[in-house]
Amino acid sequence: MDLFENDDMKLINLLPRDGTAYYYGKVLTTDRADIYLDQCISELDWEHDRAFIYGKEIVTKRKIAWYADRPVSYTYSGVTKKALIWPALLRELKQRVEEECGDAFNSCLGNFYSSGDEGMSWHSDAEKDLVENGSIGALSLGGQRKFSFKHKKSGESVSLTLEHGSLLIMKGATQTNWLHSLPKTKKDVGPRISLTFRQMRF
Repeated sequence: MDLFENDDMKLINLLPRDGTAYYYGKVLTTDRADIYLDQCISELDWEHDRAFIYGKEIVTKRKIAWYADRPVSYTYSGVTKKALIWPALLRELKQRVEEECGDAFNSCLGNFYSSGDEGMSWHSDAEKDLVENGSIGALSLGGQRKFSFKHKKSGESVSLTLEHGSLLIMKGATQTNWLHSLPKTKKDVGPRISLTFRQMRF
């Protein structure tokens, strides 16, 4: 039995200009995505994220886990984090994402949202440690959530729903010209994990 669902559809850029974002839909069967969700929750090394905003340290409800090809340091929001080496679970998922989109990734920042009360405000992934105009592959596991883009200059916005077991690819000038967010919701959506596979400058 084929473990993955992949409708043979034509990819359409979600962004009207100044960037490229493709939504592949579900690339994992529901059963397989359920298994991966449980494994990621129990096996990955989660910790609350920390950031410095206007000189004050903020500790988020959202938890993160960072993995890479080797134990390199990564700095964002004024905090430096050291990567852990890929476990077999993430290597397997990385390979699946790479086969789907044709890009290669050398690191992954995982985000764990325990409920709809946790989200991510407007931001762009444009840290100096990332490859300029590189690809970011976001694999979603768990509760369905709204995901939004907003153009930095015009303010125009684009939103979509990220399904359980789905893949979103952001590339090109997207991080330069667009912000993105995961809005909080009062809906009972359950826990969600976003595995954002990245291309770092090592």
